[in-house]
Amino acid sequence: MHLADFAAGSVGGAFGVAVGYPLDTIKVRIQTQRRFTGVWQCIRTTWKTEGVNGFYRGMSMPVTTVSISSSVVFGVYRNVLQCFRKLRSSSARLDLLPAKVSVMAPADIVKVRMQCQMVHQGMDAQQPKYRGPVHCLLTIARKEGILGLYKGAGALALRDGPSFATYFTVYHVICEQLSPPGESRPEWKVVLLAGGLSGMCGWCIGTPMDVIKSRLQVDGMGKRRYNGFFHCIGQSVRTEGLGVLFKGLGLNCVRAFPVNMSVFAMYEVVVRLLRQTP
Repeated sequence: MHLADFAAGSVGGAFGVAVGYPLDTIKVRIQTQRRFTGVWQCIRTTWKTEGVNGFYRGMSMPVTTVSISSSVVFGVYRNVLQCFRKLRSSSARLDLLPAKVSVMAPADIVKVRMQCQMVHQGMDAQQPKYRGPVHCLLTIARKEGILGLYKGAGALALRDGPSFATYFTVYHVICEQLSPPGESRPEWKVVLLAGGLSGMCGWCIGTPMDVIKSRLQVDGMGKRRYNGFFHCIGQSVRTEGLGVLFKGLGLNCVRAFPVNMSVFAMYEVVVRLLRQTP
């Protein structure tokens, strides 16, 4: 058991959230709010009405939960990969999906609602509905029940399963193909390239379910528009066309390259430092 992989995954995951959070806020707002017709309009409106803080609303909880989930995902995946390297399979990671979703779903709905509440309520609202991440979590649990914290959890699972399988597979294949024979660790330029491309490929697979997840999560902030997962898909496609399932894809890909480049770079830095420690 290589414990360094768990620690490195935790640091890398948290670092990636910090790097990509502003664009994640813009992505969520575009996916859930029809008033935004494009990325630049959303950025300008957020900057004008909320300032810099508007890009970082609700970040504290995702940093913590992503750090924990990334620790488990990276740690287990890398340790299993060491045992089954010849099989070239990432199926072991998918066994972690139920546990990961159970941890991530409540934190994710808090993140999304914090990111969208000023847009939803309007800047002239006398008092925000959620005063912070913890208050948001408790308010949802009190008013919508514990299951309210798991709105969009099905879409989250359907997003993360295929996208993470793609993510790790692309990273592993690129590193293996671009590394000289006999080298146990890829060069830094290979790590950066593989990390960035694996993130983009993962989001190409995961964006449709990401849109549905976000829409279901914000549905409890006001008048309900969707009766469930399939109703959300049908209603969204019927009113906005198939293209709605790929809202934010370009932004996801732009964000994914530096974020996942940073995640894997930080992961490799921490792993190499810890494994050199006596």
